[in-house]
Amino acid sequence: MKKILSFIKNPKVKMVIILSFLLFIYTSICAISYAQNISTDIADSVFRLHVIANSDSKEDQDLKYIVRDNLLSYMNEICSNCETKQEAINIVTENKDKFEEIAKSTIKEQGFSYDVKINIGNFEFPTKNYGDILLPAGYYDALRVEIGEAKGQNWWCVMFPPLCFVDVTSGVVPEESKEVMEENLSEEEFALVSDSSNDELQFKFKLIEFFQEHGLLTAKK
Repeated sequence: MKKILSFIKNPKVKMVIILSFLLFIYTSICAISYAQNISTDIADSVFRLHVIANSDSKEDQDLKYIVRDNLLSYMNEICSNCETKQEAINIVTENKDKFEEIAKSTIKEQGFSYDVKINIGNFEFPTKNYGDILLPAGYYDALRVEIGEAKGQNWWCVMFPPLCFVDVTSGVVPEESKEVMEENLSEEEFALVSDSSNDELQFKFKLIEFFQEHGLLTAKK
């Protein structure tokens, strides 16, 4: 123990320890800043859809997907020519009552009597794959649809740029959707989100998610 204390008291060792600690602090600050900027910039370019099922029962989960499909069908009708995120948000806001009407009528047609809550706001999302596009965890503007008690598993997609597609097993996002996203992101940001197989990318997004979970990001509006 004495040898260890003596070793630590050595001026050169002290200096190495101090410099290592300062380097760690500097690296951490840079990492947080990087994660903050990437998460915020991507969130500023994306408008998402969030559908929450009443429960995790098979019937409620199946209902969630039927509601989703009908909402996406309507979304494609009214927002197919949107060129910006804000334009898509404005259109959805103007037609919020119609989205609610579609959700409620779908639920009723399927033999359920659940209520529906629809809100447009800024919500927290985990890291999520959309085919070959990967978005980091963070706070995103979204249309949130809560079915019944909203205690079931979630379903997410991106309404703008239009990355929502029913057959998610295809793993391929339409090229026109990628082009819209590329126009709204920096070259580095687009390279990050469009290469979901990159190990470095996975690490960076896990870093963002870690900071988000521990309250170190302030991307929420």
